[in-house]
Amino acid sequence: MTNETVKFDAWEQRKLGDVTRIIGGGTPDSHNPQYWNGEVNWFTPTEIDGSHYVKFSKRKITKEGLKKSSAKLLPAGSVLLTSRATIGDMAIILKPSATNQGFQSIATNANISNEFIYAMEPKIKAYALKHAAGSTFLEISSHEVKNMKIPFPSYDEQSKLGDLSVTIGNLIAANQCQQKGLEKLISESLNQEIILN
Repeated sequence: MTNETVKFDAWEQRKLGDVTRIIGGGTPDSHNPQYWNGEVNWFTPTEIDGSHYVKFSKRKITKEGLKKSSAKLLPAGSVLLTSRATIGDMAIILKPSATNQGFQSIATNANISNEFIYAMEPKIKAYALKHAAGSTFLEISSHEVKNMKIPFPSYDEQSKLGDLSVTIGNLIAANQCQQKGLEKLISESLNQEIILN
């Protein structure tokens, strides 16, 4: 199915796998130094900590490591979705990146807003947790992610909802920062009061 053929009626239920690409990750051989400390971002689930966007990973792999493993280079704007250990956490990558196998990431296209996908995190996470399986540890498979049904409005509505999600997220972050600043100020004032007394 090409990007041009994907059309939506009002809030039409579509499977994620029919309108986006679901891309898993991989890990290069950890004993081969030629695969590590390169220039390619390589994210792990622990790095998805509630931030809306991620740009730099803690560890990086080389182009050779990318080529010689099941890791894939995701296009900028893809939505990372953690699929094991911590399930259902999401972030948008700001530059082309790879991940380990703890992800089933979502690469959008011209008809799907990545911000809208990110805004659907509560629904996606609830689905992922419900459909995760495994004996050693819980994991959501690429098959299950592809079969996840999401109600999609028109692209314009997706964009508006995505923009609203960004605005709300920024307001929450600003309030949290302000709260931390006030807590620090109160703590310093109390400490100063104790010293003076």
